[in-house]
Order: sequence, then C-alpha cells, then structure tokens
Amino acid sequence: MVHPVPAAPPPHATRPAGVAATVAGRLRIGPVWALVALAVLVQIVYPLIPEAGRTAVTVLSVVVFAAASLADCARVHGYLSALALAVVAGGGGLFVESLGLRTGFPFGEYHYTGTLGPELFGVPVVVPLAWTMMAWPALVVGRTLCTRTVPVVLTAGLALASWDVFLDAQMVAAGHWYWTHPDPGLPLVPGIPLTNYAGWVLVAVVICGALHLALGGGPDGRRSRSTPAAVLYLWTYASSVLAHLAFFALPGSALVGGLLMGAIAIPYGRKVTRATRSRAVAGSDTERG
Repeated sequence: MVHPVPAAPPPHATRPAGVAATVAGRLRIGPVWALVALAVLVQIVYPLIPEAGRTAVTVLSVVVFAAASLADCARVHGYLSALALAVVAGGGGLFVESLGLRTGFPFGEYHYTGTLGPELFGVPVVVPLAWTMMAWPALVVGRTLCTRTVPVVLTAGLALASWDVFLDAQMVAAGHWYWTHPDPGLPLVPGIPLTNYAGWVLVAVVICGALHLALGGGPDGRRSRSTPAAVLYLWTYASSVLAHLAFFALPGSALVGGLLMGAIAIPYGRKVTRATRSRAVAGSDTERG
C-alpha cells in the first residue's frame, strides 16, 4: 500500500512563532520610529532657524510629536486605545484650557496672543495636541516606575506636569501667551505664577488617571513597555535642558526644569537602561545556548 506523502508546509509555517511575531512587530513599529525620528529632527531644527520662522516649526513639532505618541499607543494597545488617548488627553486638555481662559481656574488668569494658529473655544488647536503628545510618554513612565494604581497615576501626572516648567518658560518668552498676575512664581523662572504649576499637577494627575484606567489599568495595571515612548520622554527632557541653556537664554528654567523633571526622568532613564541591558544579556545567553 502506498501512503500519500504529506504536502510540505508553507515556508512561514516552519518559522518559530517567536520569529514570526518579531518580524510582524518590526513591521508594525517601523512607522512609529519614523514619526519619533521626525519629531526629534523637527525639535533639533527649531532653535537653529531665525525667530521669525519658529512659530510654524513649533506647531509642526507638536503635530508630529502627537502623531508619534498616538501611533505608539495604537501599536502597544490598539487603535481604540489611541482614540481614547486623543479623547482623554486632547479633549480633556481642550476643556480645561477653555475653562481656564474663562474663569482663571485652575492655572490662573492668562491669555493667548493669537500667534499659534487656528483656535477652538479660544484655545489654539495645537494646545490640546501638546497635552496628547506628552500624556502617553508620561503614562509609560508611571507604569514603568510603579505597579500599583495610585503610585502609577501620581508618578505619571508629575512626569507630565514637570515638563511644563520648560514649556511655559519657552512659550512665554516667545510671546505666545502671558499671565495677568505672574507672581509669585518659581525661583529663576519669571512670568509664570505658582498657580499654573499647581493647576498642571491637578489636571495632569486627573488625565493620567483616566488614561491609565482607559488603557487597562487596575489595582495592578498592565504596564506599557515602549522604547519609542521612552525615547520621546527622555529626549524631551535632555533637549529641553540643553535648548533653554544654550539657545533660548533661559538658564533659570534650564536649572529648575532640569531638577524637577529630572527627579523623574533620571530614575526612569536608569531603569530603562538596566532593562535594556538585561534583555541584551538574556538574548546573548539564548544565542550561546
């Protein structure tokens, strides 16, 4: 009796599952890395061009950075989660900025000068995009450094709010907005009241808390492991210190922002570095075995 010879499996079926997953993962992550690289490139260009052209580059920088964050969130958690990021961070940022313009709560009384392009409810459209662009990396920071819900949310909120020391100092110096009553403020960072930073902490914690729950949070919320998000956050920290010190003539915000944001960014960078080295060592051991 002649037994039929089984057909050869298709080429992809002979690959180990891990290899197939890795190839698919690399394909998915490619556009994210392209957006991350573009965001970094635009920010490098910003301080090198004449001041007259910087406003357009500011808007472009925020748009590209926000696109990178949304794409990375979609890569890690899916497209619906990226939509949640846009709604929670972008929509929440738009709401609170509009509220602040009309009531002075929670940031203090401030005014936009009309230099940042189209507005919605009196708020430049680029502003809620700025909340979106940093909310995702900040959440990744919180989930990397902590595991329980409350520490995750508080750490993520502070990771987001501490960035504002750089943001407001730069934007006020560039003339994009101003405060009616700028005092008292942080030492060495004139023109911005303490109420602004208090408002940022409050809003950032609420946004990060809602985002943590929307993206699978809980008593032991699932971590978001993302190298692109780590690059975005750590690049923002390091480049902000350098730009404020060397290009914007803002040594006060370089120092104060470097200390406040660095209190989270530096431990986070160390943890990311250790994890990367551990994975590299584990990969080497696997290859030798």
